[in-house]
Amino acid sequence: QVQLVESGGGLLQAGGSLTLSCAASGRTFESYHVAWFRQAPGKEREFVGTVGLSGRTTYYSDSVKGRFTISRDNTKNTVYLQMNSLNSEDTGGYSCSAREGGVLYTRPRDYEYWGQGTQVTVSS
Repeated sequence: QVQLVESGGGLLQAGGSLTLSCAASGRTFESYHVAWFRQAPGKEREFVGTVGLSGRTTYYSDSVKGRFTISRDNTKNTVYLQMNSLNSEDTGGYSCSAREGGVLYTRPRDYEYWGQGTQVTVSS
């Protein structure tokens, strides 16, 4: 079991950068795949990216590929989402999620544990 808490959201202008953190509790954090999702009002939850157990493997949606980078520090029980070249389409509530084992899933229903989310708002 793992508990997740996101932080780092905020309001910024288009073209800016922001780093989100997902802090996890639990002794077996290194056993979990972690993914980031986002959701704008009136829209379905959207996959952003995911990182494997060791951090060596990552996978991103086409909409953020090349701009976002996911990394993890298992010694700190933290996963990061570095976001660059942000635009208004990146606005939404960002949540991290985790699942034990498996592969790098991209569907919300494949993740058992969720944080409360942090809001990212990008002004045009």
